[in-house]
Amino acid sequence: MDGREWLARLGADILADHPGPEALPGLVAELAEQWEARAWCGPDTTAKRLARFGPEAADAVPVLWRYWRHTPHSYERADYLKALAAIDPSGLDEAHTESLWDCEERARLLAIASAPHNPQTLHRIAVLRDDPIKTPEVRAAAGARLAP
Repeated sequence: MDGREWLARLGADILADHPGPEALPGLVAELAEQWEARAWCGPDTTAKRLARFGPEAADAVPVLWRYWRHTPHSYERADYLKALAAIDPSGLDEAHTESLWDCEERARLLAIASAPHNPQTLHRIAVLRDDPIKTPEVRAAAGARLAP
C-alpha cells in the first residue's frame, strides 16, 4: 500500500453518492431493511441517494414517510423531506406546515420555502421572520417569502 487508502474511500463514497439506475432497487431495499432493523443512523444517506432518482424512486416513498414521522434524530427530518419532495412532491403541504415548527433549521427553511400559502402558514412565517432568537438565515428566508 502506498498510504492512500483515504483516496480509495473517497472514491467509493463519491460513487455511492452518485449511483446509476441499476442501483435503485438495491437502495429501495436498503431503506426498507434499515426500517425493519430500526437502524436510525444511515437512512438519511440512503434517502439522499434515492432523491437523485426523482419519481423513479417512488417505491421508497412509504418508508421515507415512516422515517420522517418517527426518526429520533430530528436533524435527519430535512433529508427525508427533501427526498420526498424530489420523488413525490404531492401531499407534502401538511409536512411543510408542520415543519414550520420544527426545531431543526434546515427543516424550517424547507418549510418556509414550500409551505402552502394560507393564513396559518403565513402567520407562522411572519413569527419566524420577527423572532430575534431565530437564525439570520431563517429570518431572511421568512422575510423573502412574505415580501410582496
